[in-house]
Amino acid sequence: MSNPVRADGEIVLRVEDLHKAYADNQVLRGVSLRLLKGETKVVIGPSGTGKSTLLRCINALSVPDRGRVWLEETEVTDRHVDINKVRAKIGFVFQSFNLFSHLTALHNVRIGPMRVRGMSKAEAGRLAMEELERVGLADKASAYPAELSGGQKQRVSIARALAMFPTLILFDEPTSALDPELIGEVLEVMIGLAKDGMTMLVVSHEMGFARAVADEILFMEHGGIVEQAPPERLFARPENERTAQFLRKLTELYGE
Repeated sequence: MSNPVRADGEIVLRVEDLHKAYADNQVLRGVSLRLLKGETKVVIGPSGTGKSTLLRCINALSVPDRGRVWLEETEVTDRHVDINKVRAKIGFVFQSFNLFSHLTALHNVRIGPMRVRGMSKAEAGRLAMEELERVGLADKASAYPAELSGGQKQRVSIARALAMFPTLILFDEPTSALDPELIGEVLEVMIGLAKDGMTMLVVSHEMGFARAVADEILFMEHGGIVEQAPPERLFARPENERTAQFLRKLTELYGE
């Protein structure tokens, strides 16, 4: 399916004909998409359909077998590209937090700007405090991950991504490991980022979030994009019967 692109939109992410297999398991089968500056797109679909692999290929954590990825004017899939320089522009928020357990929240956020961007300890510390405040955790700056709830850990992860001044943030099911009562505090931060114009590609089944902020929802199955549309159209009038079935199941499970 072709992607609608606003005439005046600046393309931040371009994915063309992405294929990826692990042994005999064909995980991605020709995925293409575009993401404009300030857009939020939400990817939904059954487990094992390639959603996380898509994000990993965009960030070069996995190398696609075929296809190309661009971040602005830089081809991420070019084997000569400085991939560390590219990754510095892409925030990645995992479902499992990936915080350093021996570092405080402040140090977890501060370490990237110091090591990658060459900021001084004081400068990076000030930035880290600003980002922790942005996600509502300034009072937890000196806490270690073991002292934080799951929702707080995920908000520290988001602050860590923001401290790198990313061009794009990828979210891989950021609320799936959280207790139900903690999901809202993470989604609230993400909704705020979307409203502030952060460019985001989000793998999630949180349909309330998708309805609130997604410019477009992409339904993936069997390694490809089956249907994509703005949420108001996708929820009300899905064109593909498989999309409709999946949305009905989500409604039965989550009541959204």
